Amino acid sequence: MASQNKPSLPVIKRLPRYYRYLGEMAANGVVKISSSELARMMGTTASQVRQDFNCFGGFGQQGIGYNVQMLHEELGKLLFSPRAVPTILIGAGNLGHTMANYFKLDTKGFELLAAFDIKPELVGTTLCGVTVRPFSEIESFCREMNPKVAVVCIPREAAKHAAPQLIELGIKAFWNFSHYDFRIDYPEAIVENVHLGDSLATLSYEVNNMENTNG
Repeated sequence: MASQNKPSLPVIKRLPRYYRYLGEMAANGVVKISSSELARMMGTTASQVRQDFNCFGGFGQQGIGYNVQMLHEELGKLLFSPRAVPTILIGAGNLGHTMANYFKLDTKGFELLAAFDIKPELVGTTLCGVTVRPFSEIESFCREMNPKVAVVCIPREAAKHAAPQLIELGIKAFWNFSHYDFRIDYPEAIVENVHLGDSLATLSYEVNNMENTNG
């Protein structure tokens, strides 16, 4: 469906939540949902829901609402490529292991090809179905397999050191768990930063604010 307005980043970031909620409803046999009902689930307004969907041409009819299964499928087409995006994992420690397991069990639109690490004790092991390779092999691997996405699960300085090589090897996007922001030095890169400390600090503020308000 043709886009009517260029979607903003906040709109794009809401799409996965819409998709998840609609998938749960479809699994529970829900057939139709109104913008008001969907807004209550999202914690927003019916007007905002309609504006979000109008960025992609709109999916419902006035007074009728949305077909849950159809809307879920249409959002899936927007979010996920029909062909899995080749992906590599940088860092095969505890966090890397968790992310590899996520790719194996719960991700779509991406195919994890290999993992890389500098630790000799990890090299050669199997991580959720993929082989952990020495980082020294990343150039030859990328030249052959042409991955487009890297999941970065290494410390900040290591990520900063690896960044020029990853960019040069054609990595276009980063699911980034390091504290190094690739966009500072490589503004053309697509980066989704996941900072667990930021998330926990936000939760801390909300808890403290709730206690201060109630107190």
